[in-house]
Amino acid sequence: MTEERLQKVLAAAGVGSRRHCEDLIGAGRVTIDGEQVRRQGVRVDPDVAVVRVDGERVVTASGYRYLILNKPAGMVSTLSDERGRLSIADVPAVRQAGEQRRLFHVGRLDTDTEGLLLLTNDGDLAHRLMHPSFEVDKTYLAEVPGPVSAQVRRLLRAGVLLEDGPATVDAVRVLDSVAGRALLEVSLHEGRKHIVRRLLAAVDLPVRRLVRTQLGPVRLGSLKSGRTRNLSRSEVSALYRLVDLDL
Repeated sequence: MTEERLQKVLAAAGVGSRRHCEDLIGAGRVTIDGEQVRRQGVRVDPDVAVVRVDGERVVTASGYRYLILNKPAGMVSTLSDERGRLSIADVPAVRQAGEQRRLFHVGRLDTDTEGLLLLTNDGDLAHRLMHPSFEVDKTYLAEVPGPVSAQVRRLLRAGVLLEDGPATVDAVRVLDSVAGRALLEVSLHEGRKHIVRRLLAAVDLPVRRLVRTQLGPVRLGSLKSGRTRNLSRSEVSALYRLVDLDL
């Protein structure tokens, strides 16, 4: 791609207006490939340059999209489904993002599992987030029969032997427990298929409802079911740091 003025590149990346970006440059808060920039009009290749504002990586490559979907139960985590079921590709924002570059979903959620699904056409980031070596934390809310004893929670943290090997949770706590029902918050970095459901079933806690609420530094928050939102610049930067792309 041809080089562009730095303030234009920063504005296109969502840092702020061109005037605001010029102020950041003039204040010495911007670096290119590790070198501080104060002069206005510097030109960079946004697909190659490593640009930071206040030390935080700004993703400047053109055409990249980063969004999360609050996937509802019953929707399949595929971009096409030959059986005609409701899929994530039926969400307008997801379909639009995929028209620019090939879209990746980071991991899958079971059809009956709800919550945070990260989608991006930044293939390098997506592949790293899914690679086991980076051990990206994931947090879920699980509705199970209650009460859940401290002994069971200790067992989950110590490790449970499944058919494909041992598995553990990083943390588990009871958020609510009433009338034969308990709401657990479970955090783990495992990525095996149906891992949360299988772990809880192994300690006689069949899952009634499962919602993923966090992936690494990205939280679902108050996003409504079936809706999407774009990640903030800080969230994208945090994901880059998490998988050693912020170099």
